[in-house]
Amino acid sequence: MKIAIIGGTGPQGQGLALRFAQAGVDVVLGSREAERSAEIASGLNLKLGPDAGSISGLSNQEAVQASTEIVILAVPYSGHHSSLKDLRPHLAEKILVDIVVPLAPGNPKAVDMPSEGSATEAAQALLGDDIPVVGALHNISAHQLNQMDTQLNCDILVCGNDLDAKNKVINLIEKLGVKAYNAGLAENARCIEALTPILIRLNISKSVPYKHLGIKIWAPRDRT
Repeated sequence: MKIAIIGGTGPQGQGLALRFAQAGVDVVLGSREAERSAEIASGLNLKLGPDAGSISGLSNQEAVQASTEIVILAVPYSGHHSSLKDLRPHLAEKILVDIVVPLAPGNPKAVDMPSEGSATEAAQALLGDDIPVVGALHNISAHQLNQMDTQLNCDILVCGNDLDAKNKVINLIEKLGVKAYNAGLAENARCIEALTPILIRLNISKSVPYKHLGIKIWAPRDRT
């Protein structure tokens, strides 16, 4: 298996690349500048163990074409729509995993949702029904992803309109040693994406003794 991460040279993309590669998945980073993505990929490989998958770097289009099936979009929201328009001709028979959160400009403690309701829904509308879009990995911090000596401490909510695509993405994410849950249709991304600025607010709050928070699904206590 080889996955592509578009926007893979940013902190979130690099962290995901390291985590997936450490789990044995080959990763290709996509960037508008192929030389830059190749350089970053070379540095990331130095952080991996001998049994890890490989990380390589290509242009965005080349990265999509090199992926087996799953393409992760990890660009800033300002480049979300333009990136999808550029990549749409190359995404046939691929699954797009949209991890982008539409944070309000200049205010990471709030969202500014598109007219479609969420970034995930906007991506599905732009790409059309023939390319399944799965929303996932919205609520995990780049800092936590890049701390390779620590176990990821959160669960992952996964949503989308194509059940088979969701199940494939859930299986991929669980290679990271986390639990991923089917959180319903793409419209539920409105709730999931909106959790991220709440977590950011808590992370920067002086009244909260923890940093780089995630979400966790807990069973009720056994009262028998």
